[in-house]
Amino acid sequence: MTSTQRLPFLKGHGTENDFVIVPDPDGRLDLPATAVARICDRRAGLGGDGLLRVVRSAAHPEARAQADEAEWFMDYRNGDGSIAEMCGNGVRVFARYLLHAGLVEAGDLAIATRAGVRRVHVAKTGDVTVSMGRAELREESVVVTVDGRSWPARNVNMGNPHAVAFVDDLAHAGDLLAVPPFSPASVYPDGVNIEFVVDRGPGRVAMRVHERGSGETRSCGTGACAVAVATARRDGADPTQTGTPVTYTVDVLGGSLSITELPDGTVEMTGPAEIVAEGTFTPAWTGAALA
Repeated sequence: MTSTQRLPFLKGHGTENDFVIVPDPDGRLDLPATAVARICDRRAGLGGDGLLRVVRSAAHPEARAQADEAEWFMDYRNGDGSIAEMCGNGVRVFARYLLHAGLVEAGDLAIATRAGVRRVHVAKTGDVTVSMGRAELREESVVVTVDGRSWPARNVNMGNPHAVAFVDDLAHAGDLLAVPPFSPASVYPDGVNIEFVVDRGPGRVAMRVHERGSGETRSCGTGACAVAVATARRDGADPTQTGTPVTYTVDVLGGSLSITELPDGTVEMTGPAEIVAEGTFTPAWTGAALA
């Protein structure tokens, strides 16, 4: 891409976890981390918790092996430009974009991600459901500390790493401007998403989250899945042992997500996804961002 070309974009969100969407079907666009960070900057750029580059799987070296299962690859970047394995809200917005752009029909589809292929059901309007795969609960002991308070955290991997801490009050999470300290650091060598969770009643919890590479966000889909699984285990429920699905409503700052863990261990997430704007960056701004 040259500095004289206009870079198209769309803006979307899932429970107010917002993303810049950059269509690049043939994989011709080089988007270095610095350019992504400038695009996601809320004052000097368009603004977003992350960026979704839309690429055909066959055109991306990290996704070619998945091309037979999924035509489209979600090249997800955090707001600071770093690469992430997975983003649950991002997958729903990605699917909504594919339908919006006429690239898929409503119904079931597959999307390639760095955490593997994700099965999605997208209706013409309304919620999007994503099969998020199985949660991996790891046994390492983790402690999260904020302002002198410490809590044990459950180590849950949803294709990306999470530390889930149950607290008495979401205010105990602090301002979440910086990564909450956790130990031992060796458990998460590539960083971690940290969720603080309170009970809201039977089958319902609320959370705040510091997302790796983005700071506090209004929602985190993989985080909500990790929270639901951690809550189920805390409550003594394991569908893989009982054969009975378990569903939790997880309230986030930007809305609510419904999370179900099935008897085979698969976690399904259902929630809204909206496209709110589309346009182009000016050639001069694009040239400076990509320089």
